[in-house]
Amino acid sequence: MPDWLPASVDANALTWLCLTAFVAGLVRGFAGFGTAMIFLPVAGQFLSPFEAITALIVKDLIGPLPALPRALRDGHPADVLRLAAGLAVAMPLGVLMLSLAPPEAFRYAVSTVALVLLVLLIGGVRYRGVLTRPMIYLTGALGGVLGGAVGVPGPPVILLYMASTLPPRTIRANNTVYLLLADVALLALFVAFGEFVWGAVVLGLVLAVPYLAGNLGGTAMFRLRPAAERTYRMVAYAIIAASAIHGLPLLD
Repeated sequence: MPDWLPASVDANALTWLCLTAFVAGLVRGFAGFGTAMIFLPVAGQFLSPFEAITALIVKDLIGPLPALPRALRDGHPADVLRLAAGLAVAMPLGVLMLSLAPPEAFRYAVSTVALVLLVLLIGGVRYRGVLTRPMIYLTGALGGVLGGAVGVPGPPVILLYMASTLPPRTIRANNTVYLLLADVALLALFVAFGEFVWGAVVLGLVLAVPYLAGNLGGTAMFRLRPAAERTYRMVAYAIIAASAIHGLPLLD
């Protein structure tokens, strides 16, 4: 493989990474979440934690851009900014934890977070009250810790919004904008911590192509049948579960 990619990426790894990026984009397009929980368990089998998260960030910054204008119209920008404020305060702690943990611990953590989230959502966890400002700030902070430690800032926010009574279109829009802001913050912290990997940046640009294709396809599916939101959600759960289980080191 070209020397501008991470040394661990051979033809087999690149094939798996491209396929996973496409599937992650497809799910992100029709469900509005799931990118990191699908991509990272697989990427962690071929890349170091910082390489995997950097590649994820780079492709994730490009893929959802076509959906951003609509997300800004459909969502609640004030709530997203509160989530981002909590995230910005707590994310440096998560990055510090990642820098101290062994790669195998990172893989276990990513898969565990994904599986726990699925259990909570499928188990019917619901919040029927008003989403207060302190609750939103705290959720953003929890997302910041998880984002910095395992590259998955979405689960607390996904759990809060998908367990709420907000309409699916608003939930999807808020998740899209929040996850983009989380990517920008995480990339800036990697630079600040000296963990920025140029080879992973190039890999992320390569993976952005299948990821964008999947994202556009998934978005088209959602617009074609927005009433099928429950079906999209169930499909996303199944794919996330498969990726999380496949990524466990004990199954290598």
